[in-house]
Amino acid sequence: MGKPTGFKEFDRQDRGYVSVEHRIVRYDEMLVPLDDDVMNEQSARCMDCGIPFCHNGCPVNNIIPDWNDLVYHHNWEEALDVLHSTNNFPEFTGRICPAPCEAACTLNLTDEPVTIKSIECAIIDRAWSDGRIEPQVPKRLTGKRVAVVGSGPSGMAAAQQMARAGHSVVVFEKNAKIGGLLRYGIPDFKLDKKIIDRRMSQMQAEGVEFRPNSHVGHNVLPERLLIKFDAVVLTGGSEAPRDLPVPGRELNGVHFAMDFLTQQNRRNGFEPIDDAKELTAKDKHVIVIGGGDTGSDCVGTSARQGAASITQMEIMPKPPEMEDKSQTWPNWPNKLRSSTSHDEGCKRQWSIGTECFEGKDGQLTTLKGHQVDWTEGGPKPVEGTEFDMKADLVLLAMGFVNPVHEGMLDHFGIEYDGRGNVNAATEGENAYKTSIDKVFAAGDMRRGQSLVVWAIREGRQCARAVDEYLMGSSELPR
Repeated sequence: MGKPTGFKEFDRQDRGYVSVEHRIVRYDEMLVPLDDDVMNEQSARCMDCGIPFCHNGCPVNNIIPDWNDLVYHHNWEEALDVLHSTNNFPEFTGRICPAPCEAACTLNLTDEPVTIKSIECAIIDRAWSDGRIEPQVPKRLTGKRVAVVGSGPSGMAAAQQMARAGHSVVVFEKNAKIGGLLRYGIPDFKLDKKIIDRRMSQMQAEGVEFRPNSHVGHNVLPERLLIKFDAVVLTGGSEAPRDLPVPGRELNGVHFAMDFLTQQNRRNGFEPIDDAKELTAKDKHVIVIGGGDTGSDCVGTSARQGAASITQMEIMPKPPEMEDKSQTWPNWPNKLRSSTSHDEGCKRQWSIGTECFEGKDGQLTTLKGHQVDWTEGGPKPVEGTEFDMKADLVLLAMGFVNPVHEGMLDHFGIEYDGRGNVNAATEGENAYKTSIDKVFAAGDMRRGQSLVVWAIREGRQCARAVDEYLMGSSELPR
């Protein structure tokens, strides 16, 4: 487990970032990786803790102590094999995962967890630069055809696993390019889209066929998939955003966050944009409603577009600066989290409720709000705290309620659970099976809005369930 005394000898040191003044004028990735010697020291900090809580903290159950030990002993090649045994795309999670594994690390009891995420990213980035990532072509083909609808992380993971099992896999994607949320929802400064492209090339060499501009339920009939394929896997994500139904919501200038983020990603990818619907924060007073990662991404994108001011509002109370480890460890803690976007110029407010939007000639000009009190279960407006704030652009980043029902899902006649997600279990004989014969579902479309690492886990598990359904048994790992 690394060096037994490493956690005593070496302080935690994580990756840095390009300076604010340099990064806000471009959309390039801003991470500055550590060199191999420092990474060797950081992997040495993984202690022989007896019970590796990091395993359970990681949704894909990465075998973290093992590849930490291998990096410490400079065995990068075997570390890659261990890493890939549980995670198809560590270059994605090594950049954008919030690292629940580090929150679960025993060393987090003293606020100095092992830099697991950075080590993971270093292993895979080094492998790509050394040319050690090669296609894993199946030794035999099964003759079975599987359709995957959606090319986000869950769909990509499911497709790659099933192709390696010997099935012929076709991925249908409604957009012009492959990647789903990775491509269109996550800013380029967090994830360079070339990273998606090189994985896609590997998957194509393994036999996966990608069909962009193929919107099932619109220009592709769902019933044709049932006829042409032996199994169908739905991995279309959770894309129905949570709205804010207050007076003035219809004003020009109030938009969903994902419309804003997607449009900038399309610009960066040289995709056409409808000029009549162009969204930009340039020279505008921007208010982001929602305190999660999507809201943070809106802050960073607005800064790069040249916003006059940026304010991020959250209806929930401000979290504590430090978590109470006696109550939370090794589980994901409630504490104040700040992203690199917040360092780029943003005013943050908590316990804020929105009363209405006001405008002139149909154009947004003002947000009217108030503070809320949560002491009695709230949120209850606090008298005397009403305020007006200048607003040219309001971005609603309050999460997603469920997958889009209209079109494909309603066309299939899929059964939904109580939250409006596709109803499917994760264990037993009916694992990942929907209410429709030979149709499976995984990722956010099944579990609701979640993390990329959860999507990868579900894609892998669903692939095994489909393989068992088609072949009677499966050798694919869970």
